[in-house]
Amino acid sequence: MDTLRFILVLALALVSIMLWEAWQQDYGSAPDRSNGQSSAPADEDPGIPQIKPDDPSAPDLPRADSAAETGGSLVTVETDVMRLGIDPGGTIVYAELPDYPVSLDRKDEPFVLLDDSASLYHVIQSGIVGESAPTHKDTFSAERQVYTLGADVQVLEVPLSWTSGDGVSVTKVFEFERGSYRVHIRYIIENGSAGEWEGRQYTQIKRDDPSREGRRLIYTYTGAVLSSPDNRYEKISFGDMEDKDEDAQISNGWAAMIQHYFLTAVLPSDTQAVYRYYTRAFSSRYYSIGSVSPTLRIAPGQQGELTGYVYIGPKQQSVLETLAEGLELTVDYGFLWFLAKPLFWCLEWLHSLTGNWGWSIILVTILLKLLFYHLSAAGYRSMANMRRVQPRLMAIRDRHKDDRARLNQAMMQIYKEEKINPFGGCFPILVQIPVFLALYWVLLESVELRQADFIFWLKDLSSKDPFYVLPIVMGATMLIQQKLNPAPMDPMQEKVMKALPFVFTVFFAFFPSGLVLYWVTNNILSIAQQWLITRNLEKEGLSASK
Repeated sequence: MDTLRFILVLALALVSIMLWEAWQQDYGSAPDRSNGQSSAPADEDPGIPQIKPDDPSAPDLPRADSAAETGGSLVTVETDVMRLGIDPGGTIVYAELPDYPVSLDRKDEPFVLLDDSASLYHVIQSGIVGESAPTHKDTFSAERQVYTLGADVQVLEVPLSWTSGDGVSVTKVFEFERGSYRVHIRYIIENGSAGEWEGRQYTQIKRDDPSREGRRLIYTYTGAVLSSPDNRYEKISFGDMEDKDEDAQISNGWAAMIQHYFLTAVLPSDTQAVYRYYTRAFSSRYYSIGSVSPTLRIAPGQQGELTGYVYIGPKQQSVLETLAEGLELTVDYGFLWFLAKPLFWCLEWLHSLTGNWGWSIILVTILLKLLFYHLSAAGYRSMANMRRVQPRLMAIRDRHKDDRARLNQAMMQIYKEEKINPFGGCFPILVQIPVFLALYWVLLESVELRQADFIFWLKDLSSKDPFYVLPIVMGATMLIQQKLNPAPMDPMQEKVMKALPFVFTVFFAFFPSGLVLYWVTNNILSIAQQWLITRNLEKEGLSASK
């Protein structure tokens, strides 16, 4: 039992280190946008998404190096939930989210999700592939440079205009809804030429790899995701993009770039139509994922429309699940998602009752403790019985310290006489570990808990305790638990076990206070349950001896 418990504790320590590293996602200062220029060199620009030459419906594509250079100032769009910058080519090159400050110390500084600066390159490019069609490299004209969603307005439209030399005019309209992070992109095409016009809309997310800028070794997933009816959540890492280009024909799918708490996504307007989805890597620095719509044909003198959606915002599950099938899976709970989802729903429900995520964490910990009460009780009874026979075991160890075989045989004899299962205290721990890890990932991934207030000095459950009160309390609860447990038979293990509370206290000093709050609550409940069971067993032993 001692060896197994020792292994479990070390495994838990490793998991704790991984969780600590995962939470160390800094958001840095807002990138410098003073020059308004893109950080991507021209020769590394992904250009226009290419269509396979064997596609009989593929229009001829303009060469990337022959497209006009976009210039001029940005069109600024401000809604109630976001502030965007759109360059003259119709590329969304900047997006900040006022409802999500960089930190509580910088409440007036919104989190920047999209930018084309040197410190962050993450943009959304879109256009049309076809003859007499504008790409994101062409120049649109705007009626004005600033658009603001008025207090009494539900929908804001931002039109950009482009005209070809042969009579084709295109109006690219960005449509924003109040309270929404989804952007509707429409192309209204007027075919004033003498021949039939045809084209396809493309939308692609292009970004750099933040891990190349000195990020820590272990962190929450940042990369691309592709969704299809066959695989609703397929991760495509930046390394995968470098290894090969993805190309797939998918209906009812979507593509996204995700990171801790936030995502950008390309969503189809028609879930029944077949879109082409692709990924590309450029010079091992820039990566893109996007889609190309089915071909639209417009007769001379007629008008047509191409349309699609992009999402730029937080990973709010209740919102994402209404936008596209499986989009809520971007809240990545890992392989324990089937446990994590019910836990999040429970946390969310408790939050609706309490209005406080801290109390919700405490209440869900209590519910989990009640759920596993009988299982934990069996383990604590086993530990209490082990503690009761500990003096006999220690005497045997001293008597047979030079004969391991005789020592094990004598110990097994005592276990048999006292009807003790030496592994009884470990099985309940093994059963509960998946649930606890799932809850950890819920607390780790849920943007709802980002900068969530609790009580007194705990103003942000997603950051460390500023005064280290919770980590110290956690270390104290671990010491109390050790007093209730039987001491390890091996002296070296005993020394390591005694040191673990102090080691964990140091680790937990850098944990987000939400995770430490859960651990402290669980430890306190475990101590109460174990003390009660141990006391009752000791009373039963005294009664039996009288």
